[in-house]
Amino acid sequence: MTKKDTIKLIDNELSKINEKGKKTRTGRFVISALSSIPWVGGVIAASSALHGEKEQGKINSLQKLWLEEHQKKIEDLAMVIYEITEKLNSSGADIDERLESDEYQDLVKKGFKEWDNAETQEKKEYIQKLLTNAAATSITTDDLIRLFIDWIRTYHETHFLVIKEIYKKKGITRGQIWRNLNPTSQEKIQLRQIYTNY
Repeated sequence: MTKKDTIKLIDNELSKINEKGKKTRTGRFVISALSSIPWVGGVIAASSALHGEKEQGKINSLQKLWLEEHQKKIEDLAMVIYEITEKLNSSGADIDERLESDEYQDLVKKGFKEWDNAETQEKKEYIQKLLTNAAATSITTDDLIRLFIDWIRTYHETHFLVIKEIYKKKGITRGQIWRNLNPTSQEKIQLRQIYTNY
């Protein structure tokens, strides 16, 4: 997805807001997501200013470099917004009320703020899945979802792998956890053989 495609995608979602001021579910989602990330407004403003400068024949090289630096970030952001909204749009009309709720919009703002600050792609994926599932299901409360977002920010991915091992096998020892997370070369070969036989 190019920078132009990214801007078009965001612009398309924002244009879905009708004249009466009522926002569509994806439009409101996009606005909540974008409003939680401080640099987005700067990128949009700088893009507009750069376009105006090009028309006048003068280009600020520092501004151009700054925009190029943020291009990958804006493309990643647009892709995540696109993937979530596609899944939400395919969920049907039964989640409209949830998507329109202030509680869910607060989760979106908190989630995207943490998504932007996440250190790894894996954490970003956790937050993306969490926000998608928080809209489509009501398995848990919003307070618990906020806690999950805080945990994703606070803990390393390895912590979650350890919790997964403990959940899978009650009474597992530290040594067993270590071996499961860091199998020896021989164990890796055995695991590969097991998986290739299935």
